Amino acid sequence: MIEHYPILHKEILEFAKTVEGKIFVDATVGGGGHSYLFLKNFPDKFLIGIDRDDFAIEKAKERLKEFEGRYILIKESFKNLDKVLKSQNIDKASLFLFDLGVSTFQLKMERGFSFQREEFLDMRMDKSQELTAYDVVNYYTEQQLYKIIKDYGEEKFAKCISKKIAWQRKIKKIETTKELADLIVSCYPPKLRYGRIHPATKTFQAIRIVVNDELSQIEEGIKKAIQLIEKNGLIMVISFHSLEDRIVKNLFKSYKELKKIEILTKKPITPTEEEIKENPPSRSAKLRIAREI
Repeated sequence: MIEHYPILHKEILEFAKTVEGKIFVDATVGGGGHSYLFLKNFPDKFLIGIDRDDFAIEKAKERLKEFEGRYILIKESFKNLDKVLKSQNIDKASLFLFDLGVSTFQLKMERGFSFQREEFLDMRMDKSQELTAYDVVNYYTEQQLYKIIKDYGEEKFAKCISKKIAWQRKIKKIETTKELADLIVSCYPPKLRYGRIHPATKTFQAIRIVVNDELSQIEEGIKKAIQLIEKNGLIMVISFHSLEDRIVKNLFKSYKELKKIEILTKKPITPTEEEIKENPPSRSAKLRIAREI
């Protein structure tokens, strides 16, 4: 179901219908879910799909093969949207979509994103970069780890977790997702260890943000999209936690004050109960949309 119906697909398609221009940019193509829907529903559009992950590009290529000639896939970070469009001799695009979540297939692969299995602490979206989660966990200072887990994970047990990491790695380096997850769980009081959200969720999120420099990439990417969107074009951003959503909200607000954009979503659009039932990971998704004026 997730594979065929990407997050908030109905709402995204409804807004996309209002776009007259021909160039759509899926800035986080992932497995090609949203791109597939765009190409299927809007036969007059040309799509540029971007992703930092080589495997995502390959997966999207397979998914979109029936639309050969109507799209191009480029391995690049969306913070370089200007470079991508320039490489295709395109000045402006009609729609930009950013889906800031980790793709389902990335969680299923042995990439260290998931604490459900025992995997090497990797968490790189771009496998060509050097910094891994292993490096962050084993070589950042206890104070740096505390700040990362507290600020990016908004984790109330950040002090205990950073202290335990610093203590454990003196005995033996922390190499796997399970080792780290077990250590995090031990910092939680027993009655809080079995809730709806796994205790390791926030810390893993925080480390992933640092490894992939996600927050500064989001800010830079959206700023460039606002510069590159054509008149009446749309910028759509799906975020999954409060830090991402805050950046999007504040950027949209500041550009609205500059009279560059109109915000179409007074409050973010969230998934329906039906969608959450079909696709539980969608429960935290928030969609904000702005139009160039």
